[in-house]
Amino acid sequence: MNIQSRLLYYCIIIPISRLPFPFLYGLSSFVYLILYKVIGYRKKVVISNIQRSFPEKTAKEHQEICDKFYSHFCDLILESIKTFTISEKEVLKRVVCKNPELINKYFEEKRSVIIAGGHLSNWEIFAVAIDALIKHKTIGIYKPLSNKYFDTKMRNTRSKYGLYMISTKIVKQVYEEEKNNLTATIFAIDQSPSNANNCHWMTFLNQDTGVLFGTEKFAKEYNQPVLYGLIKKEKRGFYSFEFFETVDKPIETQPGEITEMVTRMLEKDIIATPQHWLWSHKRWKHKRPAGK
Repeated sequence: MNIQSRLLYYCIIIPISRLPFPFLYGLSSFVYLILYKVIGYRKKVVISNIQRSFPEKTAKEHQEICDKFYSHFCDLILESIKTFTISEKEVLKRVVCKNPELINKYFEEKRSVIIAGGHLSNWEIFAVAIDALIKHKTIGIYKPLSNKYFDTKMRNTRSKYGLYMISTKIVKQVYEEEKNNLTATIFAIDQSPSNANNCHWMTFLNQDTGVLFGTEKFAKEYNQPVLYGLIKKEKRGFYSFEFFETVDKPIETQPGEITEMVTRMLEKDIIATPQHWLWSHKRWKHKRPAGK
């Protein structure tokens, strides 16, 4: 397995990663034809998710979102491969923070923060860029891949320009280790929980949805302000990032209030540009337990 992974990485992934962007997008258009039109990768999952999320739209509108999603998804795949070799200078040409002063003010106040966001636009290139865009030490929480070789390569790529990548299994440990430093910890709020009983249930995109509670849990435990972060695709290969204030004093909030607030903000942004969200993810595989 390790030999196969190394061959795949050095003989296919790295050569593709070194392609100039115009060639990369030419390849993306070809991958779109194969992945979507020929193979139909997760097509049933994608169209089903879109139909349930937008019951008011017509079948034609559902199909238009689906078509645009796969086009963006293939760009995302190729752009993610590009991050393995992309220079910091190139990254910062393609990812711009619109309002760094909003988060940097907390740095000046000597307060650590939490950044809540979802899988909208391109979170991979954002991960590579974020540490250079703000003053806090950035920490990204991720679920390790089953393939140890690619897990290491992915973690090293995301962290090569400063982001500190940590496993979901050691979040509490790292919080304790870093509590005397000024950190900005990034929580993804749109992943499907592993346990339907250990999450916050709400209506999200017209469906009963279990939402991970980590953002709210750590915000309250360490009294860290929560900012919502929006990654927006400005045009092919270029992204902006914007912060929005949500909660300044989390210990004063009601149970579920922070979780509902940031999830509603993400929902609003998904509705605005549905083609840029990760519809191929099996987001609604759990049913709401009785009494939740």
